[in-house]
Amino acid sequence: MKLQIGDKAPDFSVENETGEIISLSQYQGQKLVLFFYPRDNTPTCTKEACNLRDNYQHLRDQGYEVLGISSDPGKSHLKFIDKHDLPYSLLADTEKSMHEAYGTWVEKSMYGRKYMGTARTTFVIDEKGIISNIIEKVKAVAHTDQIIEG
Repeated sequence: MKLQIGDKAPDFSVENETGEIISLSQYQGQKLVLFFYPRDNTPTCTKEACNLRDNYQHLRDQGYEVLGISSDPGKSHLKFIDKHDLPYSLLADTEKSMHEAYGTWVEKSMYGRKYMGTARTTFVIDEKGIISNIIEKVKAVAHTDQIIEG
């Protein structure tokens, strides 16, 4: 079952980079940018994270909070945040429960080899917990523009 615009966003409770449990319900009344990315410190993921970092205040001014999610552990997220001075939390979905709920854990193919991995996808969730936008063709260096232009 694939999520669509207008669907209620699946709830979650997942640890962030410091081990704090973060839940969707904490963002009730706020717009939330939930971006799924494959790996910490890889070139495209770094460009995407830094684009959101560089435009973080602009997103906040528009009423958005930002959370990143990958299947990397919290320790890896902490290094990624420190290295690139990221102002938002990264969720450690090591069990891939969020990936499965949001449909971002998919079969991929590289050089003819098939494997499971994260589909780089961003969900914009409104103040009532409803998905208002889904960005599947993420442009790492222009991701903020994609979010704001909706």
